[in-house]
Amino acid sequence: MAALRYAGLDDTDSEDELPPGWEQRTTKDGWVYYANHTEEKTQWEHPKTGKRKRIAGDLPYGWEQETDENGQVFFVDHINKRTTYLDPRLAFTVDDNPTKPTTRQRYDGSTTAMEILQGRDLSGKVVVVTGANSGIGFETAKSFALHGAHVILACRNMARASEAVSRILGEWHKAKVEAMTLDLALLRSVQHFAQAFKAKNVSLHVLVCNAAVFGLPWTLTKDGLETTFQVNHLGHFYLVQLLQDVLCRSAPARVVVVSSESHRFTDINDSSGKLDFSRLSPSKSDYWAMLAYNRSKLCNILFSNELHRRLSPRGVTSNAVHPGNMMYSALHRGWWVYTLLFTLARPFTKSMLAVFFHVDMKVASTMASSGTLLCSPKHTNLACHRSPHPATTKSSPLPLLPLTPI
Repeated sequence: MAALRYAGLDDTDSEDELPPGWEQRTTKDGWVYYANHTEEKTQWEHPKTGKRKRIAGDLPYGWEQETDENGQVFFVDHINKRTTYLDPRLAFTVDDNPTKPTTRQRYDGSTTAMEILQGRDLSGKVVVVTGANSGIGFETAKSFALHGAHVILACRNMARASEAVSRILGEWHKAKVEAMTLDLALLRSVQHFAQAFKAKNVSLHVLVCNAAVFGLPWTLTKDGLETTFQVNHLGHFYLVQLLQDVLCRSAPARVVVVSSESHRFTDINDSSGKLDFSRLSPSKSDYWAMLAYNRSKLCNILFSNELHRRLSPRGVTSNAVHPGNMMYSALHRGWWVYTLLFTLARPFTKSMLAVFFHVDMKVASTMASSGTLLCSPKHTNLACHRSPHPATTKSSPLPLLPLTPI
């Protein structure tokens, strides 16, 4: 400030007026930064006041935000048919005054996925969501897609998957979203999906293992395994193994495994404390639908934590998430009794829009818990512990390039 005053650059009608050679710009997230063309550098703070600012409000009617080939944000005025690099909302900026952290949680049961992702730019990220044609999977896929990610809906029913893709495109015609066939009840289908995905020669930044079944009568898959165990756990386990090399090449990347609080109400060890494989894929006489579901969710958690232990040194983190108690979804479709119970409970459940995936600037950031890899003969110790959260880093502006501050 003293140097500016000495040079006479502070003698203006407004403290917000920029010195010569400076330009005010905005990021995709609505943060204001300042470009110094003389020294060819950028900074978040106003060169005179030292304040940080952000845009308040939405774009005026008829305006749209775009990005050129160099990553520079520009604005299109469709009414007057003109383009400009000047954000029309710059006249309505507000100061960004950091506040002391409070104990109040940032998100709750009424928070929607779109609210969680507000202001996030996921352009260039590739996301695969299993079971994404309805429920939590659909809301997750839609939220990713509407924030710029290339989203692949991995579903068993292609008709419903195509309908889901159309619904997302109906909300934003520029969304990058597609459907691919994946039947977790058939390991050959899992293998075919992985092969087809790799043939696209794209990265994989987020893999959301969401698909699940609940309350099914005892049946065996074509692979000879109990259906709930294979669909909820083993199919996803196999999928991650097949895509592991792509995830590592795409680092930083994230695997998100949708589990459940119900994992606490079961055990998969025998009386001596060793893993009992017969409990994972039980015979018909030993089968109970609720218990099978709980065990599969426990497998999800144990798998997620061991996956994190093995791959986090290579830039791939894994977290298991619980969608919340009394989350209404389509899981009840297996038996009419469950359908009736879910219907009676629906007025007291959380909205499906309150999806729990919190996406950070690089990939998906989530809550976590868990334990040890299943289906590996080398690992039978199932002691659980919490996985560490990856450190959050702050970005800084580069010379004359718009970046998104955290």
